[in-house]
Amino acid sequence: MTDQSGTPLAGLSRDTTIRLRWVLRDIKAKRTKLSPVSPDDLQTLIEMGLIEMRDEGPLVTNEGERTLDWN
Repeated sequence: MTDQSGTPLAGLSRDTTIRLRWVLRDIKAKRTKLSPVSPDDLQTLIEMGLIEMRDEGPLVTNEGERTLDWN
């Protein structure tokens, strides 16, 4: 697992971090119809500022992009 300190995912459990990163990837790739996202995960990502809701559905924010690119 990469070091997530300094990202909004810092401090979360390993399993939660992995799940939310996959949700971000699914949203970015527009796979949410094939892999529906739980409302709780959507709300968590919105509160963290990693996604925002638009008319066409969830979109990854710039902060979300940085979180996915974190090494």
